Amino acid sequence: MQSVDLTQLSPKLVWKHFQTLCTIPRPSKQEQKLRDHLQAWAERLDLETYIDQVGNLIIRKAASKGKEQVTGVVLQGHLDMVTQANSNTIHDFNKDPIQPILQEGWLIAKDTTLGADNGIGVALALAVLESNDISHGPLEVLLTVDEEAGMSGARLLQSGILQSKWLFNIDTEEWGELYLGCAGSQDVEAQQKLTYIAVPRSGLKTVEISVSGLKGGHSGVDIHLGRGNANVILSQFLHKHLFELDAYLVEFSGGSARNAIPREARALIVIDESKIASLQKYVQSYEKHCLDNLKGIDDFLKITIELKDQTLTEVIHPQQQSSWLSALATCPYGVKNMSDVLDNVVETSNNIGVVQLNRQQAKALIMVRSMVNSEAEAFAQEIAAHFSKLGIASEFTPLVSGWTPNPESEALKCLQQAYQTAFNIEPHLKVIHAGLECGIIAEHYPDLQMVSFGPDIQGAHAPGERVKVDTVEKCWTLLVTALQSVK
Repeated sequence: MQSVDLTQLSPKLVWKHFQTLCTIPRPSKQEQKLRDHLQAWAERLDLETYIDQVGNLIIRKAASKGKEQVTGVVLQGHLDMVTQANSNTIHDFNKDPIQPILQEGWLIAKDTTLGADNGIGVALALAVLESNDISHGPLEVLLTVDEEAGMSGARLLQSGILQSKWLFNIDTEEWGELYLGCAGSQDVEAQQKLTYIAVPRSGLKTVEISVSGLKGGHSGVDIHLGRGNANVILSQFLHKHLFELDAYLVEFSGGSARNAIPREARALIVIDESKIASLQKYVQSYEKHCLDNLKGIDDFLKITIELKDQTLTEVIHPQQQSSWLSALATCPYGVKNMSDVLDNVVETSNNIGVVQLNRQQAKALIMVRSMVNSEAEAFAQEIAAHFSKLGIASEFTPLVSGWTPNPESEALKCLQQAYQTAFNIEPHLKVIHAGLECGIIAEHYPDLQMVSFGPDIQGAHAPGERVKVDTVEKCWTLLVTALQSVK
């Protein structure tokens, strides 16, 4: 394991730009500093720039001499990244740089997300803009905002701004594969104002119950792996045991992003001191039960209790405590069904991503994905009805459309031939159970031919995210080969 100067990796031009992305913070909805930096950089290269009404950055580069009549291509990625850190890590994603290390051929951020999703795609596009030795037709680079937290950049993209006929989305995470379809999604936001009452009797002790050690991961790409969901694990324990222990819930918090499988959750309860030994026994038994169920999948789960040196005077109203714990503990989660049309592809799923129960708010953010838009909407309605039966209202975000495959597109054929030319291999054609912006962009540009590809990235949306260094160079070679071969 060693620290690394990214500019010494190959191709240097790509890694130089990724180092910039590691240095400038870029949480979702806070991309302005990076966008302004890139706009100024592009203008120094005499490239045309445009920032649209929602904050997307478009950079244009004229065709190489003699290539003016070649089909124009958009290179597309998103500026923002998922910001996740381990609970024992102090990292301010609004100001602290990402600090990657090199480990056995992988670039990794050990205790935070790396931002290879989608920083590598952005860096590849920027390197094409800066390079002077690639023969290409007219180029546009579209760098969207807010992909990880709502896709508002793609949803509010203006029609008529893009001039090209093809789009290469550089935002998938398995080298050797070309993606030509993705899932759509809709968020369910269950909310309620909580009522707090006085602690029912004096002398109760404050205890924190924590779930930690889970792998987490991407709520689309990793949802079929059966990894533990900290929100589900903790709510099921509390739902089963709080009543019989005559204990009361004060707060619950778990997860930090709707599109990341939650790795950690915690709850504050008050309980009679005489019941703490029983609580400990239940926790040990439940932890063993969960580890047995997650054997070989999440072997480092920990469920712990800690006596807190504080006296709490209010608890969540018992009726609301019961309603929320029941709703969370029994809510459908994970894979709902597999596709009947596409082999080994999840059709519909959901992730109970964020739960916050406290004096300020009571909410659960649940992300539904499906390869079929109508299925996403129906499952979202089913989940909302589940919460409604327990007196908890829900709201929906706008449906994010899926991307319908077009296996006959000329853009796809171009990239397939580039794989053959550069590597003498036939890439696998795939669809992904995750949200790519292609489906939404297609609503604004229905005639745009799109293909998605990228390097090997593992653990996106979770600390320990990593990218395989040599596959970044392969992506660069593929991209350059494809651009030079466009007719």
